[in-house]
Amino acid sequence: MKERALQRLVQSALEPEWEARFEPNSYGFRPGRSCHDAIEAIFNAIRCKPKYVLDADIEKCFDRIAHQELLRKVNAGSRIRRQLEAWLKAGVIDQKQWFPTESGTIQGSPLSPLLANIAMHGIEEAVAQKYTRNSRRGFYLPIIVRYADDLIAVHDDLNIIREVQELIETQLKPMGLRLKPEKTRIAHTLKSEHGIPGFEFLGFNIRQYPVGKTHSGKTHQGKPLGFKTIIKPAKSSIRRQARRLRTEIADRRYAEQQVLIKALMPVIVGWSRYYSTVVSKRTFNYLDMVLFSILLAWAFRRHTGKRKDWIIRKYWSQTAGKLWMFQTPGGKQQLPGHSQTPIRRHLKVIGNRSIYDGNWVYWSARLGHRPDVPARVSKLLQRQRGTCWECGLYFRDGDLMEVDHVIPRALGGKDAFHNWQLLHRHCHDRKTADRTAVGTNDNRQMIEEPCDLETVKHGFEAERRG
Repeated sequence: MKERALQRLVQSALEPEWEARFEPNSYGFRPGRSCHDAIEAIFNAIRCKPKYVLDADIEKCFDRIAHQELLRKVNAGSRIRRQLEAWLKAGVIDQKQWFPTESGTIQGSPLSPLLANIAMHGIEEAVAQKYTRNSRRGFYLPIIVRYADDLIAVHDDLNIIREVQELIETQLKPMGLRLKPEKTRIAHTLKSEHGIPGFEFLGFNIRQYPVGKTHSGKTHQGKPLGFKTIIKPAKSSIRRQARRLRTEIADRRYAEQQVLIKALMPVIVGWSRYYSTVVSKRTFNYLDMVLFSILLAWAFRRHTGKRKDWIIRKYWSQTAGKLWMFQTPGGKQQLPGHSQTPIRRHLKVIGNRSIYDGNWVYWSARLGHRPDVPARVSKLLQRQRGTCWECGLYFRDGDLMEVDHVIPRALGGKDAFHNWQLLHRHCHDRKTADRTAVGTNDNRQMIEEPCDLETVKHGFEAERRG
């Protein structure tokens, strides 16, 4: 426990510095960034033009990093360097036998992802140094998107893609790393000249389809492209999810219905939320059909002598929206389907923004939490996606904000999250004045009590002075 706590301490010392230095298209194991940011970055890179793609995987990334080269790159103080070197050389114990570690990061350590990112840092910078953008001739830099040890290189010239592959291998060699040949391929997003068009990345299938003008994607000027970029769950991911559902139900073939619902709910909700930012509606409906057939077989096995309609009425009920739900009698526990998860597009993190850059408005709106911001303000910023619901404009760093009740408490509104909204102070004043002026000539009437307001100021200097 002591060593783990010490590793967390070293991580907290190194992470802010490296978060300010990491490349903008690096997304793996970084606070405030996710797989969905990487997918959106790829979509933005190919949405307006078919391109060649280098789909690469770094072989045994966490096990082959050269220690001395990593320590040189970290360039920390002598005390941290000595401690890092001790951890890297500590070795591992397998079946009560100690083995030395000549390369690789610290096994099972919270520092390992950060050290791996440091080791692979510099690929985008090397590409930017080799190539020069020339917008007049229509030449743009190759785009590198990396999530941990998986990376994608995108460009419309096949020769450039091959040069980038050689450059990446040269960049990784001093660190003791190399691309895995079995998982490295060059594909095209639209044409089938290099096998099946498109590629898979982080469980998503990314591909462009030729379509007519009524379904075509469009340029920024509104001109049809003749193709459409579609990102959807990969077939391998769909098969794994169907297999997981069968396994979970088979392991509980004799369990009660509420036990089965409790086991299946995180499997369904977690998978659906991961793929809820792309074109997944058909996939969700298909998996719901698969789930229904497996559950129906589970119910028939429990009641072999009963009629089919009796079994369905026992385990399924029709809700107000005419949706059949697998639920316990009385509807106390319900099993949500994949298709009940709404499709909502993900907004990619801006450039090389870091969670340590001090922009609390931006990160509260994205993540819904900040250590120096009240919890309800952060949650409201996330729910409202960083906008004021009165004027529709984005909150900016330094804006004065107030928590308002949608239905005022004087009119029967509740002091609860569903009745809160975050407004600019001037928007809240205007809203209150408008409501005060309607139906009364008494300008002294107050719709909200002062104690129901919460003023939020950048850094909360006003609260600290008080």
